[in-house]
Amino acid sequence: MRYGVKLSRLLMLFLLVAASLLPRQAPAQDAAETQRPNIIYIMADDLGYGDLGCYGQQQIQTPNIDRLAAEGLRFTNCYAGSTVCAPSRCALMTGLHTGHCLVRRNWLLPLRPQDVTVGEVLQEAGYGTALIGKWGLGEAGTTGAPNKQGFDEFFGYLNQVHAHNYYPEFLWHNGQRHPLDNVVVRPARNPNSQGGVASRREDYSHDLFTEAALRYVDEHRQGPFFLYLAYTIPHANNEAGRQGMEVPSLEPYADKDWPEPQKAHAAMITRMDRDVGRLMAKLKELGIDERTVVLFTSDNGPHREGGADPEFFNSSGPLRGYKRSMHDGGIRVPMIVRQPGRIEPGRTTDHVCAFWDFLPTAAELAGADAPEGLDGISFVPTLYGGQQPRHENLYWEFHESGIHQAVRHGRWKAVRKGNVDAPLELYDLSVDLGEQNNIAAEHPKIVQEIEAYLETARTPEVRLEGAER
Repeated sequence: MRYGVKLSRLLMLFLLVAASLLPRQAPAQDAAETQRPNIIYIMADDLGYGDLGCYGQQQIQTPNIDRLAAEGLRFTNCYAGSTVCAPSRCALMTGLHTGHCLVRRNWLLPLRPQDVTVGEVLQEAGYGTALIGKWGLGEAGTTGAPNKQGFDEFFGYLNQVHAHNYYPEFLWHNGQRHPLDNVVVRPARNPNSQGGVASRREDYSHDLFTEAALRYVDEHRQGPFFLYLAYTIPHANNEAGRQGMEVPSLEPYADKDWPEPQKAHAAMITRMDRDVGRLMAKLKELGIDERTVVLFTSDNGPHREGGADPEFFNSSGPLRGYKRSMHDGGIRVPMIVRQPGRIEPGRTTDHVCAFWDFLPTAAELAGADAPEGLDGISFVPTLYGGQQPRHENLYWEFHESGIHQAVRHGRWKAVRKGNVDAPLELYDLSVDLGEQNNIAAEHPKIVQEIEAYLETARTPEVRLEGAER
């Protein structure tokens, strides 16, 4: 009996030793963690569809972003959330179009506790989350502050007026003012304005954002992390008049026979391109390039402010309109997505998507559940290959001197300007990309279909006390 027990113990010991000599497999949870990619979302501010070489730009140098496109996937039918800053960013963060999301005006309106953001979804999925750059969806101490909306780390501008100035006296870091070595002159008519023009220029905010992004990636190399890098280039400093394209150097365009604002505009874009290249180099240096999905886009079409002339560089490309227009020049934007080893390089897709698709896309990449009731559809199948669900309609509305509306319905684009009772303009984008020929009278059935959709496309706007322009 004792012999049998001893033999059993020896056999068990042998099996344990043998098992210890076998190749070890990582726990299933650890394996799953390594498959979840880091996500970096880089967003320019007022960069036009035609401002990049990979989208047809002939004069402004963007070699690093062009390489991003060559190594990844280039979208030709990606739309911003709106034609201006705050509502576009609201659609991006919440997965709701501007007929349903809270912010539909370019006002200082804070997100509410019930508004669920991309940051919150990824934070709950175990991601480290950071926002560096421009927020625009809630001031310090409000329910819309970034640290209350899913971001562990925030460094940048809280609102779009403060973000006009590239040489501010301070930036925000997690709810606290981070002082800079700039001196700002406030406009006499509005001394409390958060805007203004610097009389002493030492710290260029864009450069600070790049350094902060590089540090964050370095410190969170183990991942998974979500970095929302919301650059302000090439937005103008509206308070600076025709000198509003603020940049430390006009290189490499200083010797060009161009107006000064156009030199500065081009220099800003090329500076941003340089820093996108630095960030890509950092991913390779850290060995996390292949497990990081990088997306690059712009929040809306090109502007005409600060001395900028979008026609000088053909910034809208073949599209009609600029920032604040519901034509495609105001809302169709570049979109590039790259992940070496997973996304086939050098491809172009005509898949029609919009900013509200990012939340469900990020959730699927992270293996997380997206909130119910979103307007967005994940475009992960387009990235990796697979059956891609498509939108029947995309909808925008923008409130400025009335309600402006637009609908993308297959190849059709409808625009209504200033009044919900105004007649619809209709364009066939398959043959009229520049929206030059209003053919509403020739296609009453299509107009009727879009009108029927518009009856259900929006909920009443929420008006909150304390909202500022």
